[in-house]
Amino acid sequence: MRMLVAWCPDWSVVAALAEADRPASPAAAVLAAGVVEVCNTAARTDGVRRGQRRRDAQSRCPDLVLLEADDDRDARAFEPVLATVEELAPGVAALRPGLLAVRAPGRYFGGDEQAAATLTEALVEAGVWDCRIGVADDLFAAEQAARSVGVQACRVVPPGGSAAFLGPLPVDVLEADGAQGRSTVSLLRRLGLQTLGDLAGLPGAAVAQRFGSYGARVWRSARGADASRFAARQPPPELETEIAFEPPLESVEAVCFSVRTTAERFVAGLAQRQLVATGVRVEAECDGATVSSRTWLHPRFFTSRDLVDRVHWQLQAAGATSGAGSALRSRHASGRIGAPIERVRFVPEAVEPDAAHADGLWGGGGDELVEKGVARVQAMLGFDAVRRPVLQGGRGPAARQALAPWGERAVGLRPLDRPWPGRLPGPAPVRVFATPLPADVLDAGDRPVRITARGAVSGDPCRFRMRAGSVGAVGGAGSAGGVGGALPIPPSWLPWVPVTGWAGPWPADESWWDGGTGLAARFQVVGADGRAWLLECTPDGWQVEAGYD
Repeated sequence: MRMLVAWCPDWSVVAALAEADRPASPAAAVLAAGVVEVCNTAARTDGVRRGQRRRDAQSRCPDLVLLEADDDRDARAFEPVLATVEELAPGVAALRPGLLAVRAPGRYFGGDEQAAATLTEALVEAGVWDCRIGVADDLFAAEQAARSVGVQACRVVPPGGSAAFLGPLPVDVLEADGAQGRSTVSLLRRLGLQTLGDLAGLPGAAVAQRFGSYGARVWRSARGADASRFAARQPPPELETEIAFEPPLESVEAVCFSVRTTAERFVAGLAQRQLVATGVRVEAECDGATVSSRTWLHPRFFTSRDLVDRVHWQLQAAGATSGAGSALRSRHASGRIGAPIERVRFVPEAVEPDAAHADGLWGGGGDELVEKGVARVQAMLGFDAVRRPVLQGGRGPAARQALAPWGERAVGLRPLDRPWPGRLPGPAPVRVFATPLPADVLDAGDRPVRITARGAVSGDPCRFRMRAGSVGAVGGAGSAGGVGGALPIPPSWLPWVPVTGWAGPWPADESWWDGGTGLAARFQVVGADGRAWLLECTPDGWQVEAGYD
């Protein structure tokens, strides 16, 4: 079985420059931990080499464009190259970003040279200008053949000629294997081995004893006996589903009614592969252009009814415009839309095994009834009308709460696993006031208690009072927020309450770099009546932020 390898040199630099929207001509290098990992031809011309530190590389090329290493970015940018080759020769394997292998399709194209020329032409048409191809009996020889030719050229090693081709090559070719390859090359040079032929002439047992498993593998490769095989990737199944309307539909209700069967087919197609969708992109087209596109996330997984609801909400969303320039605006009274819809498409953005979302041993009947009831209310009132509280990172109880639409996965939350210096410890308050209540706190000398610039307390809190009022409140952060009722107290200053115990302060100077309110500190205070409160001292005075039961 002959191997064909396509190599796109300096791919990390190419992908990084493309993502940064920079021209590909200037000298550039990709750094990892302050060391040059990859550099392009312009940088090498000025003396930049792999393994150099940032300062050494910049001293040789002051105009060097420095880019950060990102394996995910390189793989994303290489995906179109794999797809291009896959259209001509199925069974492509991505050895690493910038290097791919495939079984040489010489018989189909009339010879290895013709196959290499066809693949080169397809890659150039796809925008990959610098591509080089090698064909040989084994993977290592095919890769070295690709590295030995110029731009848009190919080299075909005749059958059985791998050892003769590899013998004259310098051991420097092993540096492409990264740090391990560079250290091996350095050791081989010190031992006086300059070519792969010199290495291949050594006894295999001695090489394995001195260089380990990596050296033994390189020794076999240098002799043209590389037994490495690649795992060709399987093309992903086509999971997206669409429906076309002829004639186009102008009513939201008509579109939703017509996509029900398509939504059921979409969910059934995933179920056949034992998958469920947790993220789906819904696209609506008019005159061949996408007029509405949105990715929806689900905390569990999408059912066909969920998908129909998302289509309904998306088409009724105000402000959507079509790609052809016509407005797509909802008219809640009539249910009509400004641009007729001729196609709706469901594209799975995130799928998971259905076993991960299976019901428990005794089922989940109660949860299902709640979800159906809330979904029915949401369908009547709108997508954003029903929200659920979620927990996020923060210092105060109010900052730790957020609201997300029911049935939509919460995104953009502050992470919970951060240290959050000044964060209030437990137990969490039961009632958090939507609008904090003004308060006064005095010490034993009837002087207002204040916080210094260093976070010190001017005196022990002795008594406090708060301004009462009918204030709506939401539940405490410890339970991710639960809806509470109004506090039934008259709108006036309440009597002074002696302090029997207090804890704190927990100072926090948030957003000081953006002109924040300044240093604030929180106190947990217990009154003589047995009730506990969370008080906050700010530059503008005291306020009651939450209450404990």
